[in-house]
Amino acid sequence: MYRVLASRGLRAKSLLCDKSASFLGSLTFSRLNHSLPFATVDAEELSGAHPAEVQSFVQGKWIGSSNYNTLLDPLNGEPFIKVAEVEETGIQPFVESLSQCPKHGLHNPFKSPERYLLYGDISTKAAHMLALPKVSDFFTRLIQRVAPKSYQQAAGEVFVTRKFLENFCGDQVRFLARSFAVPGNHLGQQSHGYRWPYGPVTIVTPFNFPLEIPLLQLMGALYMGNKPLLKVDSKVSIVMEQMMRLLHHCGLPVEDVDFINSDGKTMNKILLEANPRMTLFTGSSRVAEKLALDLKGRIRLEDAGFDWKVLGPDVQEVDYVAWVCDQDAYACSGQKCSAQSMLFMHENWSKTPLVSKLKELAARRKLEDLTIGPVLTFTTEAMLEHMENLLQIPGSKLLFGGKPLKNHSIPSIYGALEPTAVYVPIEEILKDSKTYELVTKEIFGPFQIVTEYKKDQLPLVLDALERMHAHLTAAVVSNDPIFIQEVIGNSVNGTTYAGLRGRTTGAPQNHWFGPAGDPRGAGIGTPEAIKLVWSCHREIIYDYGPIPQGWEVPPST
Repeated sequence: MYRVLASRGLRAKSLLCDKSASFLGSLTFSRLNHSLPFATVDAEELSGAHPAEVQSFVQGKWIGSSNYNTLLDPLNGEPFIKVAEVEETGIQPFVESLSQCPKHGLHNPFKSPERYLLYGDISTKAAHMLALPKVSDFFTRLIQRVAPKSYQQAAGEVFVTRKFLENFCGDQVRFLARSFAVPGNHLGQQSHGYRWPYGPVTIVTPFNFPLEIPLLQLMGALYMGNKPLLKVDSKVSIVMEQMMRLLHHCGLPVEDVDFINSDGKTMNKILLEANPRMTLFTGSSRVAEKLALDLKGRIRLEDAGFDWKVLGPDVQEVDYVAWVCDQDAYACSGQKCSAQSMLFMHENWSKTPLVSKLKELAARRKLEDLTIGPVLTFTTEAMLEHMENLLQIPGSKLLFGGKPLKNHSIPSIYGALEPTAVYVPIEEILKDSKTYELVTKEIFGPFQIVTEYKKDQLPLVLDALERMHAHLTAAVVSNDPIFIQEVIGNSVNGTTYAGLRGRTTGAPQNHWFGPAGDPRGAGIGTPEAIKLVWSCHREIIYDYGPIPQGWEVPPST
């Protein structure tokens, strides 16, 4: 296996053997786009000298644009991708394409049911493609080029995507539309509950998981009979553009999905004019709230997460817990919506070398292997300013990090910060609303808050959890069932790991991933998530008779 290395000013192309990603198999290859039937770019050659162009797709055709958004290589600042972005004057084909889809969808239990089987076959073929080492490596490298993370982290994203597709092969798509029947009041009457598509829908996804999030939501929408318009953050949309080409190669009907590159203003105009029946948005809370108003509530959200971890009173396996904390806070440079933002340590843990081990683990992370790398939504200055504001809180201190990365060529529009942890006393966190808001501000980078609570201060921890606005992931690290009951019973996060091996990160295909506590909340990955997000309930009451013998018209009521 290979891992792309940071270039220190040169093109990020160096390779390193990585046996830890052995689940993808060994691979020897030359030019990827010469051997892959769907690919139009070469992830290895992608650079300022060999830039790529990303197109949009509408009404069965790939289209360019006179308006190009030129992206800088996050590792060295070279202009290396040209994204043909649709302007406001060019949205009509996308609006028309969505409007051509009826509200009852492209298929439903009464209409074109053979399409459930079609999508089972498409999933089978796409899963087989992603299982090929040269294909999985192609997408892994492509992810690394636009959202730099270690090879193993990027490969894990491809792996989860493949396993998801494997889960919905064969008859599994039609099983998503399973109905139920309830006996009626008289002979010939039965009520049937069906899962019904919305028809024209839109999907808006962020940069941090360029393949997994858009692909899983896209396929869920298609499985249930919807026609989606997909928009991925332009910084990383090349990954889904190539996946769209793979899906077409695997039999995806070209008229079933539109794919757009645009800025946010243009996409907002499309949403208002096309009036999709449902929109899935994954991204910032600020944008989510605006869209909820614009779309009059016809939206599902998986927005930002200020995610917490509580270490219980039973101390054990300090090395393991420290390793998980490091992975949760700093893998992908902290750019996961499930990243550990705040660590609550019971005083028993403070007596162990946990913090010093965290510091040692964080120090192992290097730009050379992308275990730490560019932060794409916060500058270095913004993160350092936030740190300085936190250090003004009485009793706070820098535990480790807090310095810019050295010896790199990451452009200044992105952030480059050492893995950082700031300690803030729990009493100060809860002192007033202004301090609380500062401490719980989400920094989408390698940054976490650490605090300590004493054995009689669990109510303070629960109060801190109750005040939070985002409820995506959480972890309760303890094997004490009474303690776990107390914390889980007084919290709400949608994906919560409990037990010694508890973590905050991890969105595999085998369990629900999504927030709780908000009726607009979206899930991803599982049959329950697909049915919740991409279909609604429809009740059909059959009432065939017969009419009772001797029936007469009754008096008016």
